[in-house]
Amino acid sequence: MIAPGPDFLLISRLSVTRGRAAALSASLGVALGVGAWGSAGFFGIHALFTAAPWLYLALKLGGGAYLVVLGLRLLAGSLGRSAAQDEAPPAAPRGRAFGLGLLTNLANPKAPLFVSSLFAATLPPEPPVALGIAAVALMVGIAFGWFAVVVHVLTLRRVADGYLRLRRWIDRAAGLAFMGFGTRLMLDRA
Repeated sequence: MIAPGPDFLLISRLSVTRGRAAALSASLGVALGVGAWGSAGFFGIHALFTAAPWLYLALKLGGGAYLVVLGLRLLAGSLGRSAAQDEAPPAAPRGRAFGLGLLTNLANPKAPLFVSSLFAATLPPEPPVALGIAAVALMVGIAFGWFAVVVHVLTLRRVADGYLRLRRWIDRAAGLAFMGFGTRLMLDRA
């Protein structure tokens, strides 16, 4: 969870640009995505991707394209923003932030492979459904808890003020990172 990736970049950026409520809403979306991948992993998505590799390829290409588009939007926004826009970020609708969090997590094709391999390595060969549900619930709790901590740290006034001073450069770097993640996903042969 703590490794920087698309989810972390999204939550970090929303924390300082849109505020605590929007970032927590996106965190809930990410956690729900983790729950979806966890459920799919428990019920055998790895076997599905093995049987139909084109599904994994489609997820990889679609997810990579989504991340590239997000990166382009961040980059374009940072290049066209005026100094006045850097001072007071507008509020974002919570539903939109939730959707961004969910879609960003679901667009990452490495998530289902990680989850399914984690289950394969740690659960018994025929685990009871209750154990799978408990494992998924724990994953969701860890995801939301981690990102809630990130949100609360990044919405501290001192941290947010520092971000606003460097926003253009951070948005450019985040845009390039999203584009890099997306391009790597689309070109990765694994």
